[in-house]
Amino acid sequence: MKKIISLFVACILFAGIVNAQNIDRSRFIKDSLQLYINRALTNWRIPGAAVCIVKDGKVVLMRGYGVKELGLNDKVDENTLFMIGSNTKAFTATALCMLQAQGKLSLDDKITKYIPTFKLQDKEAGDMTTIRDLLCHRIGFATFQGDFTFYNTNLTRDQIIAKMALVKAAYPFRAKWGYTNAAFLTAGQVVQAVTGHTWESYIRDYIFAPLGMGNTLALTRDFPHAINKTAPHTIVDGRLTAIPYNQIDGLAPAGSIGSSVNDMSKWVIALLNDGKVGFNQVISSAAIQATRQPQNFVASVKHLNGDENYELYGLGWELQDYENHRIVMHNGGVNGYVTSVTLVPKEHLGIIVLTNTDQNELYDALRWEILDAYFKLPYQDYSDVYLKKFKEDEDQKEAIDKKLRDSVAMLRQPSLPLNAYTGNYTNELYGNMTIIAGENNELSMRFEHHPTMYARMQSLGGNRFYATFSDPEMGKAVFPFTVQNGHVLSIRVKVDDELERTPYQFKKVQ
Repeated sequence: MKKIISLFVACILFAGIVNAQNIDRSRFIKDSLQLYINRALTNWRIPGAAVCIVKDGKVVLMRGYGVKELGLNDKVDENTLFMIGSNTKAFTATALCMLQAQGKLSLDDKITKYIPTFKLQDKEAGDMTTIRDLLCHRIGFATFQGDFTFYNTNLTRDQIIAKMALVKAAYPFRAKWGYTNAAFLTAGQVVQAVTGHTWESYIRDYIFAPLGMGNTLALTRDFPHAINKTAPHTIVDGRLTAIPYNQIDGLAPAGSIGSSVNDMSKWVIALLNDGKVGFNQVISSAAIQATRQPQNFVASVKHLNGDENYELYGLGWELQDYENHRIVMHNGGVNGYVTSVTLVPKEHLGIIVLTNTDQNELYDALRWEILDAYFKLPYQDYSDVYLKKFKEDEDQKEAIDKKLRDSVAMLRQPSLPLNAYTGNYTNELYGNMTIIAGENNELSMRFEHHPTMYARMQSLGGNRFYATFSDPEMGKAVFPFTVQNGHVLSIRVKVDDELERTPYQFKKVQ
């Protein structure tokens, strides 16, 4: 009963504080933010989070919230590690801009100067690709194109780069922005070609160490062995669940770093101080400015307050003008984690949000909530607005999935005997896949480069099967077979859009 009363009182206090913010927004950070975050963690079902705000070179807020793993009482603190995902990209871009400032390379050098084997399907495009092209996502690939093949697989970095030549680019070279993880991997390999140091050793020695980021890990393989770390979580069949750590060191320069808000605060403070730590120039000012120069148009953006602007992409950073302020920011997401890093250079303001479930948008909502407070804009309650839309989207997905499960429950028979669908399949980009007979009149799909993963396939009737991956991050989908004259020719495989939006056609080879 006491807990219920306490929660009721807290809600009343929160509502009162929120109303007060309409009058004096400067009080939000000091008086309201803690309650706001704790309430949001409950509403979003986030086990743990860490938040840091820096202003004028000083930490305004640095705190851990919740627990490292659902069901355990181990609390998150300011040194607890989270995987930061694509917030790794700013480190990679900065490293290459540092090398340019030192005269060791030019961002406009062609990649083949450093990686002679680099190719794209369009030979001329491959020959023309520069370091800059890779760092601003303009090589012609659609967003996430190729990631089913490249992400969390057993492929090495060199093998991924070689396979980029097999990707059928969605757009003409440099014609359109398309978020490409493999491009950042390739750019990261240039670091090794120029310095003789692997990407991870260069980042550790020339960025982490001089900034004092002593707990930060460059590679995902080291994350499970850390002592003070979070567990990744996602939602499986409506339940929040801890999931295995991913291993994406094949794409390391695009997303492998694990860090804490304490260490990330040192990175952000240095970036807001023109690369200086005390009297030491750790990162050249020229390198920092190079990453913030707009390179590509991404999209038009409309904010909750009605403000409309453009989102541009620099080198490892997204760029926006918001309420007459230049915002430099990026999000990061890997299995079980979503994070955000935000800089307002002229205001010397930085915001870091780390969470250990990938099924939330609080990492983004907090960015705008805190920015609005500093900019003295009216209170929007971004978390609740985002949560409402998130739940609506989830309800729609669940309704679609329920229809498919209901169809499976009707025991509709496939057009052909099950053994007609079994056999070996291949896709030019991905490689090999095998379909075998499973249990209960089902099929099971196994993938060459995801050796621990499989997909369970249940008949929907005809030549369509409802596929559920053993890795929940891969999603659920309808896989249709192409059949001609009673013979299976191929199958269309589609993973979750958050991994890759491009479908794969696997041809049957026997």
